[in-house]
Amino acid sequence: MKNKFKIYLKDCSGLEEIESSSVDAVITDPPYGISFQNNRWDKALPDRKIWADCLRVLKPGSFVLVFSSVRLLHRLMADIEDTGFIIKDILFWAFLNGMPKSRNVALEIDAESGIESKVIGKYSYVQGYKKGGADSYKNQGEKLKYEPVSGSGKKYKGAGLGIKPAYEPIIMVQKPMETKLTVAQNVIKFGTGALNIDATRIPYARGEKKVGHNPHPGGRVTSNILRTDEFGDGYDKFFLVPKVRQHTEEYNYHPTIKPVDLMLHLTKLITFENHLVLDPFMGTGSTGLACIDLNRGFIGYENDPGYFKIAKKRFKEKS
Repeated sequence: MKNKFKIYLKDCSGLEEIESSSVDAVITDPPYGISFQNNRWDKALPDRKIWADCLRVLKPGSFVLVFSSVRLLHRLMADIEDTGFIIKDILFWAFLNGMPKSRNVALEIDAESGIESKVIGKYSYVQGYKKGGADSYKNQGEKLKYEPVSGSGKKYKGAGLGIKPAYEPIIMVQKPMETKLTVAQNVIKFGTGALNIDATRIPYARGEKKVGHNPHPGGRVTSNILRTDEFGDGYDKFFLVPKVRQHTEEYNYHPTIKPVDLMLHLTKLITFENHLVLDPFMGTGSTGLACIDLNRGFIGYENDPGYFKIAKKRFKEKS
């Protein structure tokens, strides 16, 4: 039987189209509540009722993966836990090319002191992430480079307000298993309650000796650290997946696209073939693309018509 694949252009509140205890997993990237790039949809965390709705439609023992931000991770976790889910882990999607969010405090000190900072040169300001020629970027033109002049400004030269973000947390939770059932009994009855470890093993590097007291031919068990690049620190025995550069797909302008390779890994981790995956904050559909590749069913909700249109285009191209 062909897997269910259904997407809705509407808010996910209530999940009224979905029967109770019919979904095998939830994988989603909801608003972080940090006003990312001043987007209106990221002004606040999701209404906690959506997590109660997810609990209702999931089968007992089902796993859930929810992307979050460092700043409001604790509040989102509390919202999810308070609806009845069990906190299982936090996965860290680590990357080297995070964008520092800071300000030059020394120049602000100059301004506060009524002193004009010194111009020491110019630089070309370029915004964008897509690899390629000059036309791939949004060139903002030249900007002046300053250095502090006041005594206090010089003292605090190089001071800022934040360090470079180098990871995104992914909350892993689980719906409790049916009362009085063992793990094995729950898996037999509902098909949920266990992680798909072998499907996400990390293959040994070429020429590398097998490790562990009982090495598996498929490689290492995946960890809760997922990297985008090799860090060169001797511990690069993790799943590696690059971040998506903005406008890699010319028509996809979503600012926080998640890599399909990452969603493939996460989908394989918490589901098995023919499972049904729900994404209540679908965006432009990376989770759905992973489900198509892995022979999983998919239900997605997105209330932005532009993002929904992009998701439909991506799904059409994939099929």
